[in-house]
Amino acid sequence: MYTFYALLNRMKLIQRWSLMRSTTKEDLMQHAAHVAIIGQALGIIRNTYYGGNVNTDKIAALALYHDTAEVVSGDLPTPIKYYGPKIKSAYSEIERVINQKLLKSLPAEMSDKYAEYIQPDETTEEYKLMKIADKLSAYIKCIDERFSGNQEFDAAYNRLKKQLDGMTEEYPELKFFLDNFAEGYGQSLDIL
Repeated sequence: MYTFYALLNRMKLIQRWSLMRSTTKEDLMQHAAHVAIIGQALGIIRNTYYGGNVNTDKIAALALYHDTAEVVSGDLPTPIKYYGPKIKSAYSEIERVINQKLLKSLPAEMSDKYAEYIQPDETTEEYKLMKIADKLSAYIKCIDERFSGNQEFDAAYNRLKKQLDGMTEEYPELKFFLDNFAEGYGQSLDIL
């Protein structure tokens, strides 16, 4: 019996932002889909406006699998995950071990295919854009919460905004996205 897909199905059970009071709950599966949409958009923007040649489908696929280890570990809150270099390193090792076990829950012939998404090459432009989309997804969650009147997300919003603003020179596709699409987030359907 192979359990890979059953394990990934549990992504919908992993709640994000566990230390925050949220007006709208977000699970890991929703987050992965959101990162895929935004990541693919960043790739399309790069290819369309900035002469890029990234594989936009690869960005989306990387996003779908970027947090798969959390089906076993749960969503470790950011303040804990990045508390210090030793904790960050230990958590990275835990994720690596879990991801190896996930790959072993597939037939060997399929495991090789999924390895490029579960244990990706972090030096590729596709991976880097996916990680920016991951951060951008968290920022958008903060926007949504703040528009709902939830001040609990103010500090995270300010931290993420500063991080993203600091990346726009190196990643013009991020600036394009923020300048052209970010304003719509948090708005009501009547306004959109």
